[in-house]
Amino acid sequence: MILIRPKVTIGVCARNCEKTIREAIESIIAQDYPHELLQVIVVDGCSSDKTVQIIKNAFSYSDIESCIYRESKGLGFARQLVVDNAEGEYIIWVDGDMVLPRDFVRKQVEFMEKNPDVGIAKARHGIMSTENVIAILENVPFVIYDYNSKNKKNNLLKKLPGTGGAIFRLEALRQVSGFDGKIKGAGEDQDAAFRIKKAGWAIKQSPTIFFEKRPQTWIAVWRKWFWYGFSNYEIYRKNRNIFSLLVMNPVASFIKGLLYISIANKLLHKKLVLLLLPFAQTFEMLAWCVGFICGMVKR
Repeated sequence: MILIRPKVTIGVCARNCEKTIREAIESIIAQDYPHELLQVIVVDGCSSDKTVQIIKNAFSYSDIESCIYRESKGLGFARQLVVDNAEGEYIIWVDGDMVLPRDFVRKQVEFMEKNPDVGIAKARHGIMSTENVIAILENVPFVIYDYNSKNKKNNLLKKLPGTGGAIFRLEALRQVSGFDGKIKGAGEDQDAAFRIKKAGWAIKQSPTIFFEKRPQTWIAVWRKWFWYGFSNYEIYRKNRNIFSLLVMNPVASFIKGLLYISIANKLLHKKLVLLLLPFAQTFEMLAWCVGFICGMVKR
C-alpha cells in the first residue's frame, strides 16, 4: 500500500457525448482515492448538446476540485491544455464514453508508484454486460490484445497505447513537450506515447480494468473508424514509424478476426456472436481505409 499518496489529475476531453458522459463523471466522483488529492480538468470541444451542463450538474454535488475549459482546436490542443494545468504527479485520461470501477485511480497510482521507470500504464478493457452484439464485436479485439499482453515479459506493451484508460506520468509528458497541439483528430495520444517511449520510458499494461461504451449500430461504428482513418493520415505524414500500412487493411483484419475466434470463445463463450468477428474486423478496417484515403485526398 502507498503510505504517501500523490495528487492525481484526471483529464476528460469530450464532445457531444450527452448519452454517456453522466455515467463517466459519476464513476470519477465515486472513486475511493482521497478526493482532496484529485483534480479533474474537463476540456469540452464546443459541444452542441447537453454535455457541459451534465458535467456541471454532476460536479455541483461533489467535493472534488474541478474546472471546465472549452476549445475548438482539436484533441492535441485539448490534451495539452490538461497537461499545462495539471497539478498532479500523474494524469489519468477518461473519455466521455468510459466507466471506471471504484478502485481504478487507486490501483493505477499504486502500479505507477511501484514502477518508477514507467511513463504510461494502460489498463485492461472489460466488457459490460449491457453491450449488444455490435458493441461486443468491437470490444473483443481489445480484450484479446490485453489478454495476450498479460503474458508478455514485464507486461511491456508492443502497441502504442491510446489515452483512454491510461495513466501518464506528468514528468514523462513534460520531458517530451506533451501533446502536439497541431493534431486535430485522433492519434495525438499515440504520437505522444511514441515520443515518451523514445525518451526511454517504459510503457506497460497494468492489472486494472476499465469499461468503454462502444457504438451500438453499424452506422456509428463506420463513422468512428472513418474518423480514425481520416485523422491517422495526419499522424502517418508526421511519423511513419507509429503504425504500418501493411497491417491496416481489410484482408489482414479478416485474417486477424479468424485467428481471434478461438481465443475469444475461451474468454466470452459466445460462439454464434464470435463467428461474426472476422466480418466485423473487416468492416471496421474498410471504414478506416476509406477515411485514410479521404484524408490523403484532402491534403
